[in-house]
This record gives sequence, C-alpha cells and structure tokens, in this order.
Amino acid sequence: MEKKQIKISQTIQYHNTTQDELQTIYLNDWNNSYSTKKTALAVRLADEYKTVFHLAKSRDRGFSTITSIKQNGDDLTYEQLKDQIDVIKVVLKTPLKPNDSYKIDLEYIVQIPNSKFTSYGVTASGDFNLRYWYITPAVYNGEWQYYSNKNLDDLFIPKSDITLEIEHPNSYVLTSELDLINKTQLPNKQIVKLKGKDRNSNKLFLSKGSNFNTIQTNDFSIVTNISDEGLEVIEKVLITERVTNYIFKHFGKYPHKRLLLSEIDNAKDPVYGVNFLPKFIKTYPNHFQYELKLLKNTLHNYLENTLLVNPRKEQWLLDGMQIYYLMKYVEEYYPNMKFLGALADIWGIRSFHASDMKFNGKYTLAAMSAARTNRDQPLTMQKDSLLKFNTNIANKYKAGIGLKYLDDFINAQILENTLTTFLSDKKLKQTSTKEFESYLKSKTEKNIDWFFEDYLATRKKIDFKIKEVTKTEDSITLTIKNLQNNKMPISLYTLNNDSIISKTWIENILKSKTLTIPRNNANKLVLNYERYVPEVNIRNNWKSLKGFFFNNKPLQFRLFKDIEDPHFNQVFLMPLVEFNNIYDGFTLGVRAYNKTVLRKLFNYKIEPSYAFKSRSLTGSASLSKTHYFDNDLFAINYGIVGSYTSYAEDLFVRQIKPSITFYFRKNNDLRSNQRKRLKLRYLDIKRDEDVRNISSSFRPNYKLFNIRYLNSNDNLINFNKWYVDFQVEEKFSKIAFNYEYRRLFESNRQLNLRFFAGAFLKNKTDAGSDYFSFALDRPNDYLFDYPYLGRSEDSGIFSQQYIDAEGGFKSKLETPFANQWITTLNLNTTLWKYILAYGDIGVLKSKLDKPHFVYDSGIRVNLVTDYFEIYFPVYSNLGWEIAQRSYDEKIRFKFTVDPQILFGLFRRRWY
Repeated sequence: MEKKQIKISQTIQYHNTTQDELQTIYLNDWNNSYSTKKTALAVRLADEYKTVFHLAKSRDRGFSTITSIKQNGDDLTYEQLKDQIDVIKVVLKTPLKPNDSYKIDLEYIVQIPNSKFTSYGVTASGDFNLRYWYITPAVYNGEWQYYSNKNLDDLFIPKSDITLEIEHPNSYVLTSELDLINKTQLPNKQIVKLKGKDRNSNKLFLSKGSNFNTIQTNDFSIVTNISDEGLEVIEKVLITERVTNYIFKHFGKYPHKRLLLSEIDNAKDPVYGVNFLPKFIKTYPNHFQYELKLLKNTLHNYLENTLLVNPRKEQWLLDGMQIYYLMKYVEEYYPNMKFLGALADIWGIRSFHASDMKFNGKYTLAAMSAARTNRDQPLTMQKDSLLKFNTNIANKYKAGIGLKYLDDFINAQILENTLTTFLSDKKLKQTSTKEFESYLKSKTEKNIDWFFEDYLATRKKIDFKIKEVTKTEDSITLTIKNLQNNKMPISLYTLNNDSIISKTWIENILKSKTLTIPRNNANKLVLNYERYVPEVNIRNNWKSLKGFFFNNKPLQFRLFKDIEDPHFNQVFLMPLVEFNNIYDGFTLGVRAYNKTVLRKLFNYKIEPSYAFKSRSLTGSASLSKTHYFDNDLFAINYGIVGSYTSYAEDLFVRQIKPSITFYFRKNNDLRSNQRKRLKLRYLDIKRDEDVRNISSSFRPNYKLFNIRYLNSNDNLINFNKWYVDFQVEEKFSKIAFNYEYRRLFESNRQLNLRFFAGAFLKNKTDAGSDYFSFALDRPNDYLFDYPYLGRSEDSGIFSQQYIDAEGGFKSKLETPFANQWITTLNLNTTLWKYILAYGDIGVLKSKLDKPHFVYDSGIRVNLVTDYFEIYFPVYSNLGWEIAQRSYDEKIRFKFTVDPQILFGLFRRRWY
C-alpha cells in the first residue's frame, strides 16, 4: 500500500459471439492513460485548462507494467497502440472462431495515480478510489470498439462474470458492489473473495475508515457515501424506498443485489440548481436535496450498469432516460417546487420572473443557453467531441427534454411504456440507438423521423412564428412560419383567456403552412403554450384575436437581470458603483438594458452615471446585433458604442465607434480553441483641449478607420496568437503585426515569446507629438481600447500599469516612441514555479533620427497569468536598474478589475 501499487494475476476468458474469425484482440488498460503527459487523458485535461496533471510529479501519475500475457502457457505477442498507450493489441496463437472462446493469463503491476486528476486513485489521506484499475477486453460487434480514457467515465466493455480475490491490510475497509463470497482474516491482512455475474462496471473503494452506509430495502440494498444533508436514518430509509420503488416501477428490478453510489458520482454529475449556492443558504428542504441526489445517481448507475450501449458514441440515450425520469419524478412528487426554492418567496426576489419558474424549467433554460450562443452540438456526436458544458449539462438536458417533447407529440403514454419495455427487453444485452429507434417506431403510427434525423443528429434550432391571421365567427385561418430549416412539429393551442380550448400538432412545416381551424370562442392563438418544445425563441408564439392593440407587448421595467418573460418587452435596471479611472473616481449610475439570462440577438445598454471625483455626468450606450451561422463563419456582430468619460484631470473624451465583426470557429470541432476574428470599425474621437498644454501639436479631435484580423489558438500547453492591424487617418496610416507564442514543457518550464513589428505607411502628424507613434513600453492608446486606470499619468503608481501591447518593454527607456518603424522581441522563461525571467530587445526608428537598439531584463511574477502579474526590472539600456534610486517607481503591474474578463478564466474551461 505504501508504494501505491497493485500486483495483479488475471485470467480473461472471452467468448466470440459474432460470426467473424478473430486473429487479434484488443484490451483496455486505462490505468496506463496516466503514464505520460502526451496521452489522450493528459491532452484532454490540458484542453480544459487543468494544470494539475501536467504540473504533477512523476510519482503521482499512474501506469501499468505488464510482465506477461500467455495463452495455454505460451507467451503472446502484444503491443500498445502507437497513439493510444492505454489500449493493448494482442496476437492470438490460433484464430478465435465464431462461438469459440479464448483464455489468456496476464501478470502485471498497476501503479495507482493520485486522485486529484480524475477523483479516482489514491487520496491525500491514503484511501484508494478505484475504477478502470485492471485490464479488460474491448467489445467486438463486427468491428473493435476501443478508445482511450479521456476522463469521461465511459469505458465500453462486454458484460462479464467477475471473480476477484483481493489481499489487503487489516487497516483498510473494502467496499464493492460485487457479492461477498468469503473473507479470510489473517494477522496482518485480509483475503476477500468477491463475485459478480453479468457486470460491466467494477468500482472498488479501499479506505482506512469507510464512510459508506448500506440502506436495505427488501432484497435490494444501496451502498452510498453521498452526503445525507444531516437527515435521520429513518428519513433516509423512507427516501431510499421511494426512489427505488419509482425506478423499479419504470425500469424493473435491478439485476444485482447491491447498487453502489459514491460521492464521486455526485460530484461529477451533481443536481445543478441545488449546488450553485453556498451550503449555508437553504434554498431547498434537506430531504429534497438528498432525494434528488440519490435519485439522479441511482438512475445514472442503474442505466450505466444495465443498458449496454456504447457510451462514447450513444451517451444521449442514457442521459435522456436519466433526465426524463428525473423530471417525471419531480412532476409527480414535487409539482410545486420552484427553481429558486425557498428564495422564490422572499420579498424582492419574488418579483422576478425567475421566481415563477418551476424546478424542471432549468433543463430547458440550460439547453437553450447553449443553443442561443450557437454552442450547441448534436446529441449523436461522440462524447469526447463535445464541449465540457454540453457533456456535463446542455446535451444531457437536451436529451431529456427531447424525450419529453417526443412523448407529448406521440401522446397516450406510448413513449413511457416503450422506454420501460425496451429496457426490460434489452437489459444486460448489447443494444444501440438504431434498435431503440426501430423499437419505438413499431409502437406508434406517427412519423417520428424528425426526432432521430433532426433533433438528435443535427444542431438545428426550433423556432416557429404565427404570421397572418384572419378570423370569422366560426373559424380561424392562420399561417405558421418555420424560421429554421427542419422538419420538427409544433403544437398549436387555442385559448380563451388562459383556458385551453384545443391543442393540435402541426407537422411538416418546411417553410410555412396555412390552415383553418374552428374558433370555438377562442380569443388567443399560442404555439407551444405548455413549452414542451425547446424553442430558441418563444416571443413570437402568440397572436391575440381581440385586435391589433392586444398584440403589442407592454413595456415592463425590472430591477436586475431576469429570465425572459415573452409576454413583455422587458427593460432591466441595475444600479452601478464602479471605478473605471482615477480621474472620475467612483461613479454611481444605473444601467438600462434588455439582456436576459438567455442571450439575445439584439442587445442595447444605456449607462448614465455621476463621477464623484470629476463631478460630472459620464456614461456610455451601445447597440448590437448578432447573427449566428452553422458553418466556420460562427457569427457576425455589428453595432455602435458611444461613451463620455475622463481621460485626464478635468478633461473628457467623447467616443463614437460603429463596427462590424466576423467571428470564425471550426464548426465540426467546437472543442478546438482556435478562433479567428476580422473586425472593421470607424472611430470618432473628440477630446477636451488641454489649455495647459501650450504645444501646437496637440490634436484633440480625430477620426480613423481600423481593420484588425486576429488568429488565436489558446491552449494550456501550446498557445499562439497573431494579428495584423491596419489604421488610416487623415494625417497617417500604419500597419502592425503581433505574434505571441507560449509553451509549457514537460519539465514544467514555460517559455513565452512575443514579436511585434509596426511601420507608418504615411505620417504627416506634427513632429513634436508622439501621440500616434508606436510606443516601446506604454502605448498612448489613442483608440481607447486598453483598460488604463490612469492613462494620462507619467508618474506615480498608475503610470506603472503595464499592458502587453506594441513594444512590450517593462523598463521606461530614453527612447519611448517611434514615429517611423519599430520591431521588438519579448521573451520570458520559468525560473521557479510562477517566477519567470524576462528579456526584451528591439530596434526603433523615428524621423530625423538613427535607429536605436534597446533592451531590458528582469523578473516576472505570475500570480494569475494574463490577469495579475508583477514585473521587477533588473538590467537595461539604463544600466543596473535594481541598484538605482526610486526603484519602486520602476516596478510594473498588470492587473484587471473587469469581472467579465475574470469570468473568462471560468468560461474557457467550459466552452
């Protein structure tokens, strides 16, 4: 145990159930996925900006060492796959014929990894949480189904009969879902024999003090260490009985005696909505929180252990059934539970539209948050190709509400009965989505091709609109327009006030469809009234039959951002207290905007404010419109921004910036961090003239056109970004190129490189002014793009703010500007952990002056890379700066206080 190793002697007997003859076989050795920093697991963790694996010490990473693989006593030839060292290819001595079986013997040692990588492994307290800890055969169903571990907990193996004989010290307690056959107690160790029939999962926990509890219900027991929220034993027993009875009612009896649920399961698949607030805020009753955690994890493990589909390729079916029955459970036992729980009844909060949302409304909300930002992905896409947000949340929820949508369309409980019988018929048998599709189609006469062809297999959105309506005393003629390119149906309701008169499913609306229906005293037409259809826009779903006036949505003012209410044109108001610069100081204002929790295509924002230090009215306003596309052109955004703020003491600047931006992203690989952006904008800048500045070269007002193309690939291991920028103004035009590269080596040493080159194509600005010149260490920022707190300061702490731009130097040298051309190179490399050494070199040239060679060097402290850093100059053209007077004034800082920028640290892990 001290070496964190398991010595394994294993026999695998595999039966060939296909009609193919097998020359070679494949084995899964997922413990070996921890062995290097280049495995698929390591790459996956790095893609999600988790540094813990890449920066870990070698002794913390696991591996497998195979000493022999034999068949009938003869050594077999085997090898790890070239790019998948956690998969083993074995050449059999004799081919495996159909309906025949092979038996091979393996001897190997497993080095258990640290649990901080994936939660499985050796914990800080010395406990062992084991999953995928021994070698297993891969599935062959006409072709080999093997793939690498990517921390998705989705190993696909054939069901098997397992017998384990485990030796472990007496100081450890073993917890498993397998049946205990016998236990032999020796002076220093225990020998435990376990068996299991028809298993496809084998989690095992060895802990010094087990916190697992067993709750027995009839001939079935749940073994769990999920937090019980402080409930009494009798409450947990009653909840467990209700949960198991509910699942058995819909799924049938569990084929094994015990079901193991761990806190790891709960942490990896939590009940979102329950866990987003601190524990001291009691949003929901304790029994409800525990009940939903228990239900969600029981559903997950039951389905994972009995519905044998390929979880890498067909995870949607497992997720869909889990969420579907989770929703039905809440509808049955907690029909009045709100998403905000007890918070929904608190004064101030209950006025929000979010306080009216039922608990199950969160599933559509989360799925639409991906769809509204064009980040949704097909449900049939391989699990390892999904964004983290889609893997963990959006696709799971979309699958569940998709089954709810299908259920409502088919009606008469056909879907629910089909799910029950399908799971009963296919329990512990290899199956697939195709089989489920055929099974379901045999149970209904309705055409449900749209569900499998459009809803599952594409990322097509759903959005319908009622266009033209004419009415008589007896009938209504209306046109329904399909705003998206799909074959999905929509429900049409006729209402009298809020009472439903009729409900009709309208199918095959390729572009638009006109139909006539009985009026039956209806005074309102509504599409998707009960919201079973996950539409991206429900604001265009209704028409009043009372007249034109009633079809206009009233204006509604709300305090703070809220969930969208489709019956109103909402304006949100939010008080603002900000500190944007030292000249305005703290500002107090209000933001009026239309942005809801779900992203809108058209947004506006007005922010008037009062600045206490400058004693003036400041603020900004913006309008923008976004169009999303289902190709590599990800989106187009165009809009205009205007602002009025201080740029120096008692001096103000008015900016107007219309722009259009084209965003590019790999449509077939949203996990790729490569982004491209082309931005065109016009800037109209008017500044107060500084009467204290007697220089005739001062130009308070200017207008210019700017084009910038940016290409970035922001990854933890390899980061690179470059852009080309072109500016043209009445008196100058200039072009610049910027390239950045960052590499994190296997030795944990980091190398940062940045190259910048810029040149004036024309420069007729006043020779005495460097306002538009290239800067070596602190750009003048005449475009007002950088978050300077004291942009006009030339001394004091705010003049020491550093921004990676233009020359990128940290030392303030005697040639800070260039009005002809400049080229610089900035280098950083790791000294120890987050402490780096930096060096900058460059050449810059101004008119009527010779080129100047410049350099500086020093120490960089990365507290949060790109967000909070400190630079200590050491040596430059000025000599040994560290030994010079007023050294504290030479230190530079990089920091940001913008919460949206800081939120990017979280967002890049999920999107």
